[in-house]
Amino acid sequence: MLSLPPLSLYVHIPWCIKKCPYCDFNSHQATTTIPEQAYVQALVNDLEADLAWVQGRTLQSIFFGGGTPSLLSGAAIAEILNTAEKLIGFDPAIEITLEANPGTAEQQKFADFHSAGVNRLSIGVQSFNDQQLQQLGRIHNGKDALKAIDTAKTAGFNNFNIDLMHGLPAQTMAQAEADIELAIQTGAQHISWYQLTIEPNTEFYSRPPLLPSDDHLADIQNIGSQKLQHACFSQYEVSAFALDGQRSKHNMNYWQFGDYLGIGAGAHGKVTLPELNQVLRSSKTRQPDHYLARTESAVAQQQSIAHEQMALEFMMNGLRLRDGIPIMYFPHRTGLPTSAVQTQVEELQRSGLMATDVDNYRATDLGYQFLNTLLQKF
Repeated sequence: MLSLPPLSLYVHIPWCIKKCPYCDFNSHQATTTIPEQAYVQALVNDLEADLAWVQGRTLQSIFFGGGTPSLLSGAAIAEILNTAEKLIGFDPAIEITLEANPGTAEQQKFADFHSAGVNRLSIGVQSFNDQQLQQLGRIHNGKDALKAIDTAKTAGFNNFNIDLMHGLPAQTMAQAEADIELAIQTGAQHISWYQLTIEPNTEFYSRPPLLPSDDHLADIQNIGSQKLQHACFSQYEVSAFALDGQRSKHNMNYWQFGDYLGIGAGAHGKVTLPELNQVLRSSKTRQPDHYLARTESAVAQQQSIAHEQMALEFMMNGLRLRDGIPIMYFPHRTGLPTSAVQTQVEELQRSGLMATDVDNYRATDLGYQFLNTLLQKF
């Protein structure tokens, strides 16, 4: 039987100073001044239209993603947060994250973001190596990245994430190790460490760079994971490493098949409707100018997850977590009995891909290495 899971809010800011050649997100290079006030008002209208999906819950987390959310002013962020708190309400321990660019102009706003109510920054470093940053099309250098982290600390942020890539064009083992070591030394509480992949509809897809071999990538992954582990960072998700007690609440809600409202151009949402025995996914109008021009609902697409797809959706999220996902969440968040997946789970346990935990669905170390193969069973 479906029951209401925790609720989060995702806010998409679609503009950036420069589109990176590897980026397949809904981001658009700002050629003129960002229409900040008009966009904030559109976000407010968007949120008001989604209030029916709240169903009496408060927000456990908010995430400002992009694009580059730090292009907005502190006043704009404050207005969005104040509206969300007034319309929905905040859990006393709410986590509010904003993705920030290490560019100098954005750094000047960090104190304003903190004053606005943001209590966690996610800083898009990607690498501390100037040559690698140039190849990635980033507008900052390694010194800018380190200065941004210091500025964040001075502004009052004692909880921040560093986004870091590996498997970069011509990246040596020494360069990858240096990036990891520097990230650890900054005092970050959370490091998102993920491999560069070439995605369709990106500049790198049409002009692919030469990436390290699979064996070299595996060596980088192993060494980097060891260094993070030795520094007391635990890997709790495929590309997420955190110190004790510093896991991202917002991302945990995603992986545990929680609900989230998505507002902004191209934002996605997921909501549970127990009375209708449905779980809905929605997306908003993608192009910023079209989103701003909408006078009615910004919803571009909305559909319920088919019952035959529900188990796969649940496992595809939950098994990304190293600890897995509580078995008791399955009936409450899918509306299906555990018997619906019992045969597959037992087969995967016999093959050594899923663990035999009493309380959790969890991939073994082997299953974690072959997660796509494991998920095909569902």
